[in-house]
Amino acid sequence: MIVLDTHVWIWWVSNPELLSAKAREAIDHAIPDKHIYISSISVWELALLVERGRLKLSMDTLSWLAKSESLPFVTFIPVNNSIAFRSTQLRGRLHNDPADRIIIATTLTIGGVLISKDLKIRGYKHVKTLW
Repeated sequence: MIVLDTHVWIWWVSNPELLSAKAREAIDHAIPDKHIYISSISVWELALLVERGRLKLSMDTLSWLAKSESLPFVTFIPVNNSIAFRSTQLRGRLHNDPADRIIIATTLTIGGVLISKDLKIRGYKHVKTLW
């Protein structure tokens, strides 16, 4: 099972050449078993990036999201109370970005591997990461 960080999800759908070879391989291997997960907080991050002009999509945001949601091998994981609470209880040193903390808590909750290029996340030793 893999969880895609927000930027990995965006790149995978829009610019897969930006992904590392290991990330692409992990995603390709997860497709047949339908083991690709994305935290719903990533939808929030995506919408903010578009709203602030930091990201341009090939279509309107809701249509882009609908296409992602229609992929049969992708599951969006809602931010439930357990994940929200767990994000506040992460051990060790980690920056305070709430979205990153929720994505990490989601990964830990499902026992997955987080695909991320983010060095701060990859440096957090309490979650399995891959890039």
